[in-house]
Amino acid sequence: MNTLALGPSWLDPDYLLNTFGLPGLLLIVFAESGLLIGFFLPGDSLLFTTGLLVTTGQLKYPLWLVCTLIAIAAILGDQVGYLFGRKVGPALFKRPDSRLFKQENVEKAHVFFEKHGPKSLVLARFVPIVRTFTPIIAGVSRMNYRLFVIYNIVGALLWGVGVTVLGAMLGKIDFVHEHIEKILILIVLLSVLPIVVEVLKARSQSKKAAAAEALAGGPDGPPAPPATGRGRHAKR
Repeated sequence: MNTLALGPSWLDPDYLLNTFGLPGLLLIVFAESGLLIGFFLPGDSLLFTTGLLVTTGQLKYPLWLVCTLIAIAAILGDQVGYLFGRKVGPALFKRPDSRLFKQENVEKAHVFFEKHGPKSLVLARFVPIVRTFTPIIAGVSRMNYRLFVIYNIVGALLWGVGVTVLGAMLGKIDFVHEHIEKILILIVLLSVLPIVVEVLKARSQSKKAAAAEALAGGPDGPPAPPATGRGRHAKR
């Protein structure tokens, strides 16, 4: 199966699976689930392609074994992210930007976590970048550990197993094989859609706040009314 590289060739799911096999897949799932260096990896399209390759026999492992190992890798990745967040704490928000680390990614995950609460651990699985930083933010916030583990497992199963099984099911359809490049591009677009929506919402709210501030006369309140010349010293 030849797929279209979504970016550099080393980020193409087909290339990654053919080169590194199942061990490489598990390492990527682990890294993207909670390591700061894993936010750029192609998780969704990689899982979908994995299911498809299992169905076609190009990845010679039973589907149940692949799904079990993916779920374990995803759960362990979140665990590491959570423990890292608890250890680093607020210092994470003061860390300077670097080539691989951007403070805005931490802030996005923090807003996402604050907005959705514990269920963000499940929802974030389907949002690139956010899924990497959310377990870390949960650790920073010192979320109840037992609650974290429950949502961690649910998210790992729905994302890791769910997307892989979806790829395996659709892999039996000829149409999918004939249009796999377009389907992978669609998966990537759908996965980044929540980020685009959040960015547009933030910009809209920022514009509304600026407009409201301008209408109110700036941060110091409405402007003083002009003098009418009716004071006691006004000429009669």
